[in-house]
Amino acid sequence: MGHNRKIVLGGVSLTNARTNRYDIEVLEELMDELEDGIVKNGFLENAPFSLISLMIRYGLKNDDKPSFQRINKKYGDLPLAIEIDSHEFIGVSKDDLKIIFLNAALKALIHAGKKYKLPTEFLENYRAEP
Repeated sequence: MGHNRKIVLGGVSLTNARTNRYDIEVLEELMDELEDGIVKNGFLENAPFSLISLMIRYGLKNDDKPSFQRINKKYGDLPLAIEIDSHEFIGVSKDDLKIIFLNAALKALIHAGKKYKLPTEFLENYRAEP
């Protein structure tokens, strides 16, 4: 891979609905924020993967848990995906969009952390903040 990120976020639309104009900008900001927390709290220290690739699917429902794929042996990443209802973020402000994406990302990371017995307390606390 041509980077040394610890988390990579992306978005993909499963519908024909227009995406929010801030989606890419918000995903980039969240990558930086979440990566900082992941590194500071040793989330990946005992993980069988070296980074997380999280795809946020803009769909018609809100997933309770993410979809897991096998750890990529070539790149060392854990591919995750979580669907969120696109009706909830079409036309919302950048700040509201960030909250929606953050909650989805935290939900996915907490599930991954619990599955692989990694520290998730900092993620759960982050989620609890207003």
